[in-house]
Amino acid sequence: MRISKVVGNVISTVKEQGFSGHKLMIIEDIDGKREIAFDAVEAGVGDTVLVVADGGASNIALDDNYVVADVTICGIIDHYNLENE
Repeated sequence: MRISKVVGNVISTVKEQGFSGHKLMIIEDIDGKREIAFDAVEAGVGDTVLVVADGGASNIALDDNYVVADVTICGIIDHYNLENE
């Protein structure tokens, strides 16, 4: 699991059939790396989120055993505190 920030959403008129019903978001990690993630928690642009990068965990978060997903937003973080800061 890792912390990322939602920086955009993906609009698609045509999707792989297995992706139907699942929202896609653009996330950015602390190093500035961007990637597309499935959204299991209705996150919005600007939200700080908890992301899983595992296919099995993605299937559980999305409640879909058939979708092929590597990266999924599984939680919205309201607040976090880093030690020594």
